[in-house]
Amino acid sequence: MDFEYTSDQQLLRDSVTRLLTDKYDFESRKRYLAAGGRSREIWHQFAELGLLGLPFGESEGGLGAGAVELLIVMEAFGRHLVLEPYLATIVLGGGCLRYGASTQLRQEVLPQLIGGTHLAAFAHSERQARFDLADIATTARRSGKDWVLNGAKKYVLHGASADYLIICARVSGEQRDRHGLALFVVDARSSGLERRGYLTQDGTSAADLTLSDVHVDGGRLIGDPDSALPIVEKVVADGIAAACAEAVGAMERAFEMTVDYLKTRKQFGTTIGSFQALQHRAVDMLVALEQARSMALYAAMMSSEPDVEARNQALSAAKVQICRSARFIGEQAVQLHGGIGVTEECQVGHYYRRLTMLELLFGDAAHHLSLLTATGSESTSATPPST
Repeated sequence: MDFEYTSDQQLLRDSVTRLLTDKYDFESRKRYLAAGGRSREIWHQFAELGLLGLPFGESEGGLGAGAVELLIVMEAFGRHLVLEPYLATIVLGGGCLRYGASTQLRQEVLPQLIGGTHLAAFAHSERQARFDLADIATTARRSGKDWVLNGAKKYVLHGASADYLIICARVSGEQRDRHGLALFVVDARSSGLERRGYLTQDGTSAADLTLSDVHVDGGRLIGDPDSALPIVEKVVADGIAAACAEAVGAMERAFEMTVDYLKTRKQFGTTIGSFQALQHRAVDMLVALEQARSMALYAAMMSSEPDVEARNQALSAAKVQICRSARFIGEQAVQLHGGIGVTEECQVGHYYRRLTMLELLFGDAAHHLSLLTATGSESTSATPPST
């Protein structure tokens, strides 16, 4: 299999890397964080570079790129700890529109996302659900041509700054039924919608939502009003692949900074990198990084797999390895930096925080390992004994 980038993919990588190197060093990131958590100038430059239109079709004003191009962008974002809501707006919110919205709704909303004038957020998670995508208690009922939404959502990535909220609600069935779910595009200024925004430990933002008789026009429904879960699962699959790629970028940079520190920090009259025990720890970090890189590429390639069971198994396997590598590399990076590794002034601590958040996003290692175990048990039980 050829793992080399094409000339267009290499050009994309070079363009993103050059922009972030020039505009998104650690000091610039601190200024963006202090100014509200993101840079509008950088977001518009993403739009001018075509990054906001990357996964969307050319008929919608996008570039029609694939999973590998998204991996390239997310790796670069991970290396620079980008704060901007690319995952929330383009991958998750935009993905819901791309996979299920009507032509009219896509033509109305997508140009605003691609042009960088509006932001979207995917409001799916609820307090009781943990990582169960079908566990939705928020309800939607018909009222003439409209729908009326009631309920609550938690940890909506960049939900406080979004112009559109893609909200998953139950229209029928019991709370954990796989059928009976619908997706709605809700204007963030809608009456009855309250948002409580907050910063997460890695500097990105999230919000909790409360919906009290929020009226949504029937034309803002995504897909059929009873079968949104396959769309949600596909969007989350893209999200897992993107998060894996971002984690690899962050791990790679944390590893590089740690090796540089070992080469310059002196103790007992010599650089600490000359001690064999620390060299072995650095090698273990490299092995974990390369394992994660391979699985991130596997996740990217399998995120568009039409076989749902095979796709879910691949993404769970990738997430397990990414979580384990992220935890190991983050901990080693901080420990090898010593006490300075946990200070605000040291970059490596910020990478560890982001890796910790990515580890929990869309399910931690224990959750995905349980899914793999359950799938393996089902496959074994379904296989007839040999004679």
